[in-house]
Amino acid sequence: MPSALITGITGQDGSYLAEYLLSQGYEVHGLVRGQANPKRPLVEALLPDVDVVEGDLLDQASLISVVQSCQPDEVYNLGAISFIPISWKQAELTAETTGLGVLRMLEAIRLVTGASKSRPGGGAGIKFYQASSSEMFGKVRESPQSESTPFYPRSPYGVAKVYGHYITMNYRESYDLFACSGILFNHESPRRGLDFVTRKLSLGAARIKLGTQAELLMGNLESKRDWGYAPDYVRAMHLMLQQEEPDDFVIGTGENHTGREFAELAFKHVGLNCDDYIKTDERFMRPAEVDHLLADASKAREKLGWEPSVDFQELVSIMVDADLQAEAKAG
Repeated sequence: MPSALITGITGQDGSYLAEYLLSQGYEVHGLVRGQANPKRPLVEALLPDVDVVEGDLLDQASLISVVQSCQPDEVYNLGAISFIPISWKQAELTAETTGLGVLRMLEAIRLVTGASKSRPGGGAGIKFYQASSSEMFGKVRESPQSESTPFYPRSPYGVAKVYGHYITMNYRESYDLFACSGILFNHESPRRGLDFVTRKLSLGAARIKLGTQAELLMGNLESKRDWGYAPDYVRAMHLMLQQEEPDDFVIGTGENHTGREFAELAFKHVGLNCDDYIKTDERFMRPAEVDHLLADASKAREKLGWEPSVDFQELVSIMVDADLQAEAKAG
């Protein structure tokens, strides 16, 4: 039975990836921080077949211990300070977790496997996936963005992700590790955190429809994003580690839409006009905006055989329906 270790198991992608790997016959270990982590009971309830282990991307020794004890065939590093506005308020923590956390996990794998250039294939016993991000492109140099597009990050989060991306590449080349980065564009689902723009919109539409909320305060809704469905994207992560050689891949739909388009569809889905309820609040504006992200995922289509299964309108409907059901159930 193959085994996998997932950091960021408490997040959207971590939970979907765990479910997918379990369905493929994997033994899955999920990393959580500290025994008093309030999200641990939620993970154990949602994913009872996952072995929850303790460790921290800020603590090198804990990662070495976890890799030694779990002996995973694959490590998926999804852990990060992932809410971009927070990265300006906690820039150092973002750098330590989202950036240096990648280095610590790679170093743990290197030390446990004894990988080195003088021992070809020494790291082949553990395959590593790094969750890179379209936010690395930031102020884009070309459109659409592919694996060869230069990076120009516009947030501490984006800068940290660039470091994580390049250190993964460096360990692949320096120590012969099977290490891949997935440059994933925005991907959403009903499990998206409540602070993210798509979830704020889907939940806001549901609550306003049900009469439990009067208005919705939002930041910039004019930026364009390439939005896909999270369960589709975790399939791509797994596919990357099943290839003969490690490589990096852009994952996205090849379409982009504004936040306003998302809002219009979400409110239309419940029979409302978003302009009647959404108000702009300067508190939710970024210090430096990313205006236009659009994926060129042709390499993933050709080499991985990956395609998205859910389009933009379906994605919006899935999220709004899930929030309507959850809010109605909550009374």
